[in-house]
This record gives sequence, C-alpha cells and structure tokens, in this order.
Amino acid sequence: MGPRDDHGGRRIGRRPLLIASVTGLAGAGAAVVAGSSTPPDVRPAPAASPVPHPPALTTVDRVYSPSRRREVEIVTLLPAHRPPGPLPVCLFLHGRFGSARRAVPPGLRDELMSAVARGSVPPFAFVTVDGGGNSYWHDDPMRMLLDEVPGWLRARGLGDAATGTPFACAGVSMGGFGALLYARRRQERGNPARAVATIAPALITSWQEMRSRKAFQDMWQWAELDPLRHVKELGRVPVGLWCGTEDPFVEGVRKFVRQARPEVAFLGPGGHNDGFYRRILPDMVRFLGRKLGSGAAG
Repeated sequence: MGPRDDHGGRRIGRRPLLIASVTGLAGAGAAVVAGSSTPPDVRPAPAASPVPHPPALTTVDRVYSPSRRREVEIVTLLPAHRPPGPLPVCLFLHGRFGSARRAVPPGLRDELMSAVARGSVPPFAFVTVDGGGNSYWHDDPMRMLLDEVPGWLRARGLGDAATGTPFACAGVSMGGFGALLYARRRQERGNPARAVATIAPALITSWQEMRSRKAFQDMWQWAELDPLRHVKELGRVPVGLWCGTEDPFVEGVRKFVRQARPEVAFLGPGGHNDGFYRRILPDMVRFLGRKLGSGAAG
C-alpha cells in the first residue's frame, strides 16, 4: 500500500485516484496534534462525537518534486460538501518511516467530516505528502513544502486563492517536529501560518539520542533546526500541542511548553499510540477550525 519512490524522474499524469479511506494507517513512530485551551495535566481531552454525514472524498495523486528529485504521493482528505472557490488546506506531516498514505491518525477523516457537517468548523481539507522516512522534514523536504506544494494545491483548487499556500500545518511525532520547523520558515519568509498543531512532537533533548537516528549531519545542524532552541523564531503563530504523559517525547514537550507557552497545551494520560491520538483529534480539529474562521494571520 505504501508509495513507490521513482528516482528516474519520470512524470506520471496527475489524474487523482479516488479511494475510500487512507486513515487508520499511522505508522510506527508517528504522533498527532489536537487542542484544549487549559493548562497541561488539567482536564481530559474530549471524546470524538461523530454525526451522520455523507462519505468523504480522499484522493491519491503522484507528482514530481524537483526538490526531492523523485515522484511523491500527495493525499487529500476533502469534506463531503465543499463550497465553491478554493478550499483552505492544513498540511499534515507524517511521522518517522511514514508516508503520505500513512500520515494521519485513525479517526481524523471522520472527525473532520463530522465537525464540518455540524457546522462547528469551516470546511477545509487535510493534505499529506511524502517527506522521506527519516528526513525530519528539513532541507529537500522543507523546500518541497515551501516552494512546490502551494503550486500543486493551487492547480487543484486548494489553498490560498492567489498562491495555493496552506493556512496551517500539523504533524505527528517527526511530523510534529517538521510542523514547528515549517511554521518557523513561514515566519522567516514574512508569510506566517495561521496555526500549527503538533501531536506528540519528536522533541529530543539529547544529541546522543538524536545522533542514533542518523537524521542530521552533525550536532550543529540539529541545533540550528531544533524547535526547542528556536522558540522565538516562531513569532506569534498560534500553537496547539497534545502529548501523552507516558509518551517517550514528553520531556522535550514539557520543555517546549514552558518556553513557548502555546495557546493550547494538553498533556494527559496516554502514550505514543493511536489510542491517545484518537482521543485528542476533536480538540485539534476545533483548534484549527477556530484559526481558519478567525481569519487571523497568526
């Protein structure tokens, strides 16, 4: 089911493949984001409460990425009823050894559709893309997100009407690290995101542990990219963060919460697994919907 890397640069047509669902495939080492405006360790995340709605539309497409020098898959989770005009997009970045098809945690598709059907959030889409199994979303994958994804979205009637730019970015585990880095790069370019949502972000506090993952050339490259060392560079972008208290990344998450004081910071019982992710999805979707509905630029 996973994507095929095509190093030959052969372009494949962009006609999308429609499938029933790509959720429920969050890979090992993945994590998720959600919202709750109370301090950590205070209240439990609300349970999902889906309402009847028509089937959602999920498309799987292949495009060539000059930055990554290969074809990548791009997966779109669309509301069942989309309004006319360009549809806002939240990027969702996959975890370590994940892929576009295995990016979102189980239940996200249904929670988005239910929230839109209830009218509790404006219609928007989640879009995932292959970023490399151990990339931590820096260098080539980040260039792809910043310089190529907006064009792909605009060609599909998605994202900002003028540029195709996503309004927000979310991610789980390594994808949470990448979402914070993406928000920082958007801020540095003078085009801040409206929100960033991170689920169990892989914020590692020890170079010895990070070195074993072989994701960075050396300690200096990691230090230059580590969100824990660059909190101020996020600017005023609203941050939502959700993490289980038994998650292996909770130490780094607690440190980030102390330094960044995110708008939403939920730490509650749970580990680095689908059970915790599923519980916090309603909160995350509401957080993103509020930022889209407010029209604030962060």
